[in-house]
Amino acid sequence: MSDAALQAIDLLLSARWVVPVAPRGVVLEHHAVAVHRGEIVALVPQAEAQTRYRAAEHVELGEHVLLPGLVNAHTHNPMTLLRGLADDLPLMTWLREHIWPVEARVLGAEFVRDGTELAIAEMLRGGTTCANENYFFPDVSAATYRAHGFRAVVGLPIIEFPSAWARDPDEYFARACELADALRGDTLISAAFAPHAPYTVADTSFARVRLLADQLDLPVHLHLHETAQEISDSLREHGQRPLARLQRMGLLNDRLIAVHMTQLTEPEIAQCAQAGVSVVHCPESNLKLASGFCPAEALRRAGVNLAIGTDGCASNNDLDMFGEMRTAALLAKGVAQDASAMDAASTLHAATLGGARALGLDARTGSIEPGKRADLIAVRMDALETQPLYHVVSQLVYATPRSQVSDVWIDGRALLREGVLTTLDHGALLQRARHWRQRIAAI
Repeated sequence: MSDAALQAIDLLLSARWVVPVAPRGVVLEHHAVAVHRGEIVALVPQAEAQTRYRAAEHVELGEHVLLPGLVNAHTHNPMTLLRGLADDLPLMTWLREHIWPVEARVLGAEFVRDGTELAIAEMLRGGTTCANENYFFPDVSAATYRAHGFRAVVGLPIIEFPSAWARDPDEYFARACELADALRGDTLISAAFAPHAPYTVADTSFARVRLLADQLDLPVHLHLHETAQEISDSLREHGQRPLARLQRMGLLNDRLIAVHMTQLTEPEIAQCAQAGVSVVHCPESNLKLASGFCPAEALRRAGVNLAIGTDGCASNNDLDMFGEMRTAALLAKGVAQDASAMDAASTLHAATLGGARALGLDARTGSIEPGKRADLIAVRMDALETQPLYHVVSQLVYATPRSQVSDVWIDGRALLREGVLTTLDHGALLQRARHWRQRIAAI
């Protein structure tokens, strides 16, 4: 066939292995992904691709796995600038005596922009292409993500106490609605209501969140059932567990992105499954803060959509989704006392399509399927640490470090090429991080 008869496309990616995630656990050998105008147009054998497409750019990935970009379903990315500030402390001590006082001194647009840029660089280098952000100054986060072509859902913070972002609940809601309206129709950045937690949000605010989430068709991103103390405090103050409180207010539904969920009964797991709640498992942060263990396998078997998040760098202390996958799978086996729990394919699904589904983005990202956006990553598998290679998906989850991510595309745009960032200046990032370290350490 002559070149003139071939379909012109922007990008053709030919890989030794392709893991599309849907169907779950499938590994395709010697396949190619055709991309045009940021959209996946085909996933076909390489020989077929040569007879169908004429690509402006053809990238050959001879010893790589090509897979969907990872979705970090819960993070506080500006807090990269607080990495390692207050380690080895329980959650409420860590928050009330260290994190919140420092934030009161430094929180502002510059802090959020610089922390978000540092996080974008770390996430891209580790194969993450989408983040569910939960922090103050979401307008700044949104602008920063957009400037670097990074897909994100930005949380619209709701909390009862004043901050540099808003003085009172009325202002939090006013600013939330303003930003939600500004982001409507944006193909890269979307919004979710982000009431902080049951212990920092009043019933009146939760009622407003429910009403506005329904009206604006937005998810609700919430820390929930994170610690045993949260449960006991709720029983004392409200006469019911936090999940029952949310159900009473109509928030237990398929819009809810419930983060942590370490304190669950069997009836509560069934309630979540029936209501269509998505649960974000943050195993390393939960372990570090001794918050408890999310019953991930019990949730999965009940039919709950599972996603994986890193939480923020102040409590993890990294944004490494490859490490998070491995910890999630191993911890689930220990909690369930079942070596078959959270198998590798299910874990990878949670870190990709499960996360996209939780955020309402599964029609756009999370798997390699025609019609979806080309959010893709290439991972080298020829390193000594990943040899010999028997099972590709198992190797990705149990043995592959994030350092083996070589290339990243979002909307078909290369943001990491052979390990080098294309939109961010490595030296400038280091300089700004060191500036913030000096400023914060002096507080």
